[in-house]
Amino acid sequence: MSLPETFQALSDKNRQKILDVLKQREMSVSEILSNLNVTMPTLSHHLDILKRADLISSRREGQQIIYSLNLSVMEEIAEKIAKFLATDK
Repeated sequence: MSLPETFQALSDKNRQKILDVLKQREMSVSEILSNLNVTMPTLSHHLDILKRADLISSRREGQQIIYSLNLSVMEEIAEKIAKFLATDK
């Protein structure tokens, strides 16, 4: 995961909303979709970008795919930002 890729993934308001929704709990695609005002193809595109940035993970449960936040990556990003802010100028 590179910071530019991560920030690019985080730059979209719909992707930010997806992450906010997943902060509550892991969810299926249909549950995520019910919280957003986007089409299924648009949601799939956003989920793919978030997965490639390693911000979310997925697992199959029968016919459904369940998505969850990848908290370790979020913590790593927070650490990098904190180190950057703490660097003497």
